[in-house]
Amino acid sequence: MQGSSYYIPAGAMATALAFKVPSLVRSWRDPLMWAVCALLAMAGLVFFFAAPPTISKVNRLTGVTNFSAPLVYALLSGFSGACLVLLVNWRGGPPERTRRVSRRWIAGYSVHIVALVLLFLLGDAPVERLRDLDTYYANTPYIREMIVLYLTGVTVAGVTMNVLCWRWALQVHGWLRIGLLIIMLGYSFNTAYAIVKFAAVFARWAGGDWDGLSTDLAPVLASVGAQVSAVGFCLPLVCQRVADTWHTWADYRHLGPLWRELRKAVPGHPRAGRVLWWSSAELSLTRRESDIHDGLLALHPYFDHQERARAYAAAEGAGCRPGQSQAVADAAMVTAAVRARLADPEGRMMDSAAGGVASSDADGPRDLMRISAVLREAPDTTAAPGPTAVPGSDRR
Repeated sequence: MQGSSYYIPAGAMATALAFKVPSLVRSWRDPLMWAVCALLAMAGLVFFFAAPPTISKVNRLTGVTNFSAPLVYALLSGFSGACLVLLVNWRGGPPERTRRVSRRWIAGYSVHIVALVLLFLLGDAPVERLRDLDTYYANTPYIREMIVLYLTGVTVAGVTMNVLCWRWALQVHGWLRIGLLIIMLGYSFNTAYAIVKFAAVFARWAGGDWDGLSTDLAPVLASVGAQVSAVGFCLPLVCQRVADTWHTWADYRHLGPLWRELRKAVPGHPRAGRVLWWSSAELSLTRRESDIHDGLLALHPYFDHQERARAYAAAEGAGCRPGQSQAVADAAMVTAAVRARLADPEGRMMDSAAGGVASSDADGPRDLMRISAVLREAPDTTAAPGPTAVPGSDRR
């Protein structure tokens, strides 16, 4: 693999991290967000510093032959630990247990990294090797142990990740299961990377020469594995975010008929409920709900509870379920109140009710989504719709 083969995935990881930084700033106390960013950062650093041009540059800048070896191995170990910590925080559970397990993995791989550095300092690697250090120094005291130690750390992380992901995948469904299976596939490549590296090192110990496995095949497996694993981690998070945003915008649209009905009687705010194109779905929905509650509050003096009772009885007679009947009755009362408000342009009834009830929810909470659905499916709410006129959604 040439330098570009390392720098391209490093750039991809850096781009993904850049997109995550704003979320990290907003949720800087969220351990899951920190784990995601640490994973992306470590993966990008591994590819960047493992590139032969970078290895040569780092060695020259530090003045230490093969200084890049413990650096790359330490970054690779940090990446392995970051993956395990991310999975622990992603799966969740009791916060104290999650923190305890995360600290154990962090401590374990921290000791692992320190040991790698110490073994390098104890060993002797005078000849610079940009691509085949593992096999070239496979029989050198201390350097040999450093190589075995870092490969062991990669293997432990790969096997552990596959076991944990498989156990979790059996308990979940949807995008989360797909993401876990993709992570397992990615770590299968990482495990294969360690296996071929071990094979090349063992061959050197036995007097053979399988250096091609370590020099040519292993980097390809590592690149594919890291990128596939990153997709597995990010896909469920992204898809869940997209699904949440989609449902929020759906709620925003579903509340449209009720919002437009109330606007007829509350003309004083022509821009009410409108949002700028860059506004988030959550903000847009909150503003629309706020407009609706303000409209109901303004219409409260015009509510006719006898009209509501008649509509409720008619809906029950048409075969609606209790929740649907209540929504039909509320929609009929709102529609009648809008007509009454339009028939009272001077607002005399509002003035006379100024000292009355101060909340539109005095009769209890109303299902805004169902009321809006009634207005969409059966705009003439003075006539009781059939059971199919009101969707059976219980979203709100």
